[in-house]
Amino acid sequence: MNANLQCVVLDGDDDAELARFYHALLGGEVNRPDRRWSLGDGWSTLHLPGGFVLCFQRVTDYRPPRWPDPRYPQQSHFDLGVPDLAAAGREALAAGAVLLDDSESSWHVYADPAGHPFCLVRE
Repeated sequence: MNANLQCVVLDGDDDAELARFYHALLGGEVNRPDRRWSLGDGWSTLHLPGGFVLCFQRVTDYRPPRWPDPRYPQQSHFDLGVPDLAAAGREALAAGAVLLDDSESSWHVYADPAGHPFCLVRE
């Protein structure tokens, strides 16, 4: 497939608070305009100095992880940039992924064999 890791998305109950927190730890630029992601209610980004991007997504009824309690697992997912969404989707399915949601035109959500979600995002 040869996908490019675009960002890591962390769920939480306050996306802006998470962006500010990680900005304090890592530097970078909060909510810089970027054609790959729309900014707005429930979604924040942090572009790091090295070029990597962290994204933060507000989740209703968020249950935070309680390390190491497996009843409250860690929550994150990968966004993988691909030039051809349909072709990459076929490859992901052939590798063992399960399609979870293909209702958006610029990204589709899959689960890996262990159930962790990830998105294929058109570059």
